Amino acid sequence: MSLDHATVRRIASLARIRVEDHEVEPLCHELNGILGWIEQLNEVDVSGIAPLTGAANMAAPLREDVVTDGGYPEKVLANAPERIGDFYVVPKVVE
Repeated sequence: MSLDHATVRRIASLARIRVEDHEVEPLCHELNGILGWIEQLNEVDVSGIAPLTGAANMAAPLREDVVTDGGYPEKVLANAPERIGDFYVVPKVVE
């Protein structure tokens, strides 16, 4: 399959891409090159190979749902600008 200048202009119009007249020829050449690669891929023998449908059929590895806070609140709160007990002190937001 080979694209002509009118088809390239139509594709650019559908894609809402402004293509100047001097850009049509190089773009036509690039798109024809891409289509050439696709034609080469169509020649590959894929008989006997199951199509991939994505990772949806794979089960995600699950881990045990346990709290892991580290058990060291002093280290966690060491950089707090202000604190009361084991809590951060923050400015009042709502009056």
